[in-house]
Amino acid sequence: MKIGVLGTGFGAYHAKLLKQMSDVEGITVFGRNQEKLQKLESELGVGISTDLDQVLRDPSIGIIDICLPTPLHCEVAIRAMSYGKQVFCETPVSCTPDESEQMLEAEVKYGQKVLVNRFITFDPAYAYLRECALQSTYGRLLSVSLVRETAPLWGDLGLSKLPLQLMIHELDFAASLASEPALKYAWGTEFPNPGESLVNAVIGYGNASPRVTVTASSGLPPCYPFTVGFEAYFESAKLVYHENCDNGESSLLAYTPEGEHKVELTAADPYAESLKHALQVLGERNGSSSPNEDSPLSLCRAAESLKLSHEITRQIYR
Repeated sequence: MKIGVLGTGFGAYHAKLLKQMSDVEGITVFGRNQEKLQKLESELGVGISTDLDQVLRDPSIGIIDICLPTPLHCEVAIRAMSYGKQVFCETPVSCTPDESEQMLEAEVKYGQKVLVNRFITFDPAYAYLRECALQSTYGRLLSVSLVRETAPLWGDLGLSKLPLQLMIHELDFAASLASEPALKYAWGTEFPNPGESLVNAVIGYGNASPRVTVTASSGLPPCYPFTVGFEAYFESAKLVYHENCDNGESSLLAYTPEGEHKVELTAADPYAESLKHALQVLGERNGSSSPNEDSPLSLCRAAESLKLSHEITRQIYR
């Protein structure tokens, strides 16, 4: 299959990953920056273009990989589908729930599919937690707390932006645990410096399903490492995960009736695994009417997490 990659920022990383995949027969990268395009052409041997419409209309390209700024996702994805392309899109899938609804409608109208790079579900620790929850490895999952914390390194992540731009990954994971996630509670506050905030949200799925708490902060001291993790309570165990993203150190511990033990995880790049999954699903779907809603990358799941981010913002400002 041939892939059209849109964007030379994160799109450059996508192109490098795609170049390593045997099923990819060719890659064309679209961008506005000629210097970046020529560098990718030289280093990876990919095709390059500054004409978006040309890439979208190219009959030899079957999948469009959207790595453009989020405000462009909806319009470009719908255009790609109108030209008969399958779509892989970066997260967040769009800026508003209305836009994601338009994309869902376009899937039906044009008979194409959008998968969203909700890569957190392919991170080994989170994939293990999800597998344990879905298979009841330690009994029923009762509650899980997800955390993402950083010093102010990423620009404006104040209350109006943090749920969509930083919490979205944990919300993606919450939406992967069960269908129809619902916001139960949200609270947030600003740090003294502009663009720094702290948000806490509680998500549920009904009386018999787990309760998920998500905490995200963008205002920690400069010495504090970019940190992610979770604490998950099952009927017969507790899982505790902590990752220092600055130095790459991480640990996943399981506390069971037999004692404490470290869960050994197979190292994997979640971005690469997400891309591989998307290509497999979209490749199998060519010429098929199978909707593939069960994929953890499905647009309907991404729309749920996007909706949660907007509900969190609304409740904070209520």
